[in-house]
Amino acid sequence: MEFKYEKDRIYLENEKGQCLAEVTFPQISNKEVNINHTYVTPSLRGQGIADNLVRELALYLRKNNVKAMATCSYAIDWFENNPEFKDVCR
Repeated sequence: MEFKYEKDRIYLENEKGQCLAEVTFPQISNKEVNINHTYVTPSLRGQGIADNLVRELALYLRKNNVKAMATCSYAIDWFENNPEFKDVCR
């Protein structure tokens, strides 16, 4: 599974270019983003794709010294269940 990056977004698409999963994180200041949406197409749910997306984002943010706040319910739960990333999300 190869995630693609765009400004404020990490996503997965099929061979036709259709979005299958995404996490969006608009910038709210120079070094902070808001993780506001996580989506996985219904046919792929339950396979750990959302977990992988948010983990990819957390690693990206850590590497770039960017902090996050989460307003997406999935991301809020994910950070609560992955305390090793508490340095990334406030």
